[in-house]
Amino acid sequence: MDAALYEWTLEHPAGFDNSRLDGLPVGFAEVPPYDLWFRDCLLPCKPAVLPPGLTSAWPARSRWLRSDGRPDLSALAHEFGDALVPVANCDRRQYDANPKQNMTLCDYIAYWNEHVALDYRSPQGCLYLKDWHLCRAFPKADIYSTPIHFSSDWLNEFADSKQTDDYRFVYMGPKGSWTPFHADVFRSHSWSANMCGRKRWLFYSPGQEDLLRDPLGNLPYDVMNDPLPDAAPAPLEVIQEAGEVIFVPSGWYHQVLNLEDTISINHNWVNGCNLYQTWAFLQAELCSVQREIEDCRTMQGWEQQCQLIMKSCTGMDYQDFYLFLQTIAENRIELLKQLPGTSLDEMTRNQDDRHGMPTMLGPWHAIFDLHKLLPVFCSVAADPHINQLVNDSLLERPSHLTTAAETVMAEAKWNLS
Repeated sequence: MDAALYEWTLEHPAGFDNSRLDGLPVGFAEVPPYDLWFRDCLLPCKPAVLPPGLTSAWPARSRWLRSDGRPDLSALAHEFGDALVPVANCDRRQYDANPKQNMTLCDYIAYWNEHVALDYRSPQGCLYLKDWHLCRAFPKADIYSTPIHFSSDWLNEFADSKQTDDYRFVYMGPKGSWTPFHADVFRSHSWSANMCGRKRWLFYSPGQEDLLRDPLGNLPYDVMNDPLPDAAPAPLEVIQEAGEVIFVPSGWYHQVLNLEDTISINHNWVNGCNLYQTWAFLQAELCSVQREIEDCRTMQGWEQQCQLIMKSCTGMDYQDFYLFLQTIAENRIELLKQLPGTSLDEMTRNQDDRHGMPTMLGPWHAIFDLHKLLPVFCSVAADPHINQLVNDSLLERPSHLTTAAETVMAEAKWNLS
């Protein structure tokens, strides 16, 4: 990101604008430069299809595929066969998802081969390996590298700094495996790269999901087969080919069907372009929990119990979000402090891109990040619920961090001008 693009973002703040939906999804014949991608897709939260050139050099696209382009299940079994993997049964419904079990990859591949041999009619049903944290389980495996287009990834930056979890996943499954109707965790962005196979995506823009609710307010489980209201809009349909990458912006509900035997690599991610949506989602989730247990409000520890329930449902509570914002802000402040007298090449050599902002995005991107983060951080810090959860002796006071960020932003702009 350069100075001109940063200034443009101040004049064109991100937001959901359904008048911008003409011609969606954005399709690129060639891999776009980052600034064009940021301006036309990331900031306005518009779905996009990126071409196979983005993934053509990934080791997974050669090691994991046969000469005919189909999954090389034997190679996968040889490389990762003893790994325990999460497998969903697409033929069964548990609440609004598919029930899961753990299997070894070898056992899953044996099932897959049998399923194909029986013309995709295994008595075990249609099983789908989903949400496998392969990178976390095999950190030295050379599988792929995150494209620069998706590298402003605060969610995985924070997860890596805590060394507890990540939001990088591998999916693989036979023709007919699918994912029910949903929006992504924390209202994050996601990207999904097909190593092989084809997927059918059905998208609904933010707000359209409310037109799909039944009389009780419930969302559909399967938009292709469940009865929908008469006013239900038609989905945006996209067929994703082998090698292509789909960008799913924050808040877009979607359903996905594998049209062929398919392997994909997926990330969930949050950054300055969708941070407000994540904060709004957490606020709405807390309000929902409070309504559900309103009759217990007079109990001691009610606020903490609401946070605990919210975290069990969403994976994050207010204190986690506060720490998340603080970590990202501190990383950006530290990067900008290095700016005077240090070339970008030197900064890059000294930066571990798994633990902090990739410096190839540049100092103007760090300034943009702080520009988007600080208002949300102040909003979180001012929320009455956070005061009962955050111990000031353990966490830096918001005013200190805000002052430090504003100071380093001003100095960086001066040094870059």
